[in-house]
Amino acid sequence: MENVAVIIMLLFGIAFLGIITNKYKFPFPIALVLCGVVISVIPGFPLITLRPDVVFIVFLPPLLYSAAWYTSWHDFKAAKRSISLAAIGLVIFTTAIVAVVAHVLIPDVSWPLAFLIGAIVSPPDAVAATSVTKGLGLQPRLISILEGESLVNDASGLVAYKYALTAITAGNFILWQASLNFLLVASAGIAIGLAIGYIMYLVHKNFVCDPVIETTLTFLTPFASYLLAEHFHFSGVLAVVTTGLYLSFRSAEILTHQSRIMATAVWDVVVYILNGLIFILIGLQLRSVINGISNYSVGSLILWGLVVSVVVILVRFVWVFPAAMLPRFLSKRIREKEPPVDPRNMVIFGWAGMRGVVSMAAALALPLTLPDGTAFPHRHLVIYLTFCVILSTLVLLGLTLPWVIRKMKVEPYSASAEEYEIRTNVVAHTITHIEENLSLMHGELLHNIKSKYEVKYNRLQKTDLPANYFGQGAVLASNVFNEFTQLQIDLITIERNKIEEMHRKGEANEEILRKIERELDLEETRLRMEMYEG
Repeated sequence: MENVAVIIMLLFGIAFLGIITNKYKFPFPIALVLCGVVISVIPGFPLITLRPDVVFIVFLPPLLYSAAWYTSWHDFKAAKRSISLAAIGLVIFTTAIVAVVAHVLIPDVSWPLAFLIGAIVSPPDAVAATSVTKGLGLQPRLISILEGESLVNDASGLVAYKYALTAITAGNFILWQASLNFLLVASAGIAIGLAIGYIMYLVHKNFVCDPVIETTLTFLTPFASYLLAEHFHFSGVLAVVTTGLYLSFRSAEILTHQSRIMATAVWDVVVYILNGLIFILIGLQLRSVINGISNYSVGSLILWGLVVSVVVILVRFVWVFPAAMLPRFLSKRIREKEPPVDPRNMVIFGWAGMRGVVSMAAALALPLTLPDGTAFPHRHLVIYLTFCVILSTLVLLGLTLPWVIRKMKVEPYSASAEEYEIRTNVVAHTITHIEENLSLMHGELLHNIKSKYEVKYNRLQKTDLPANYFGQGAVLASNVFNEFTQLQIDLITIERNKIEEMHRKGEANEEILRKIERELDLEETRLRMEMYEG
């Protein structure tokens, strides 16, 4: 009961912290981890233990599924080479370099244990990367690579972790067997993800028509993929990611407009709560970490944590430049097909290697004892080093990333021009359809429906865009599109105020008032989504 009360308190804290971070534009995951660290050192505060099975089963599937759902399959496919090099090559490279440093630096750390440490801290976190880079105006291709890397590298990192753990507990490790098993685990996980995705596609498309049921199924789907894959000892992470990409690509076919509105709203709340809880719980592990390493000297602990964290950060920069330039040097097709690589984007990619949920869960999942009953070697030290890497990458890299982008004078990407093109294309296509297929309609009805889209098209032509968008010297009108939309929103407010007045005075049926209110809410939501953000 005490833990339930603490969780409720933390949820309130997360909500208020979200208000503060939104107001001051501070990265939410960083604020949560720092807040957790502060809370954990408060005397008398209950000690909360983060069970790894809870993280892997409860937190990981929905968070990965949500990230995969909002990842463009076309962008993911277009950047598959860069994503593969980062998600597999960089993870293996980081694991190896960190293993060498840990084995040389820390006394009594065997090679298998050193590789275990490297595998735990190697994969960047999908949630952290997405949260910290959001709103920074990064180029879409760079965002796709970062998101794709964070989705896939959890699988490669956890597979490397599994083999290193097996080498410690069983005392044997055969490289060629591990390599073949890696291919099996990955491919079987993807196959299970596709199978679950196809089954749910058929269920949504042919049997489900209720928004509540459809939204419920969207929550159950990632758990089904993850648990089925893990049951057969395959990659649950890749299964979830594959299912998310498969269904997201087909979401327009399987979900009704009501289901999409409901599912989006509910998922936003759930993901917000899960993100908040997991990052603040990471911070709250500090006390148990400190209790477990009291037998080491403070100087040694600071040195080891600092060195491992620096190595993890630097290795990413060492990898990124050759990985980006070598394929271009070796392949003429790549040089001709793809645009030149901007060195500034490579620096940003290197700076965006934040660690988080998966690394901490993997460290806490280490067994307490070996099969012979002896204590697992340096278990608390491994957890401590993992915590140092998470804290340093989140705080140091996450807080300085906006500054780095400004210093390199990277032009922020704005979607306004692309949004203008898409909206114009859609509206023009609709007008053409009206003229070609609805010309036999009643004159007044045809005029009214066509006028609606012509007004929309004319407003689009008067939208503010970059000064040279229509050619040098073009003079653009004021942003009529946004002004007209804002006027409609203001009038909706007048309608809503009248409804509230009738509600207070009891002048109308409550159910009817709520129905009209919901119509106005949906209309305002549509209008606000229609507005350009620049």
